[in-house]
Amino acid sequence: MSIHAAVTKNFDVASISGLTSGTPMLRRLPMRVLVAVMAVSLLAALPHASAQDRAHREHKRAERAQIVELEHQWKKAALADDIPAMDKLLSDDYLGITDTGEVLTKTQQLARMRDGKFTITKLDISDTRIKLVGNIAIVTCLAQVEGTSADEILHGAYRYTRVYQRLSGNVWKVTNFEVTPANRSHHAPANQS
Repeated sequence: MSIHAAVTKNFDVASISGLTSGTPMLRRLPMRVLVAVMAVSLLAALPHASAQDRAHREHKRAERAQIVELEHQWKKAALADDIPAMDKLLSDDYLGITDTGEVLTKTQQLARMRDGKFTITKLDISDTRIKLVGNIAIVTCLAQVEGTSADEILHGAYRYTRVYQRLSGNVWKVTNFEVTPANRSHHAPANQS
């Protein structure tokens, strides 16, 4: 029964009342009946909404766990100069921005790792935040880094943003990366101590 039908009731339909008018006159039900009908309707919808909310929260929790695992894989690949693992993590259209502002494609990033122009020897990550928006996951972190980039020693704190996109086959890949010095990091020629 619709709420409108519950609220109104025809009491002078021509076929019943004998009136010449074909327009039914309406009589309002008491307010407590209307409130009771609305309360029953809302209560009936609650279990369904709660189940949907729980399913949505579980889905987001599972996605977040996937991204945390991918971040762990990225850190492990970066520390080990594991080019095949990094190749698997980066999307084909990957773009990264280094701390000096250089823009790198996937091919260029892997080449930097392959030729030893970029190595990370220590990587401590904290203050990780993950934002999930549809098929996109945005990760921001604070990283204490030691290593080399080109011929310079890297040592200091950096903030980075990594963007993952869920591609076909429900596979997450890194599509974008940007790193920014978080404090006065030391960049010194590699041959200095």
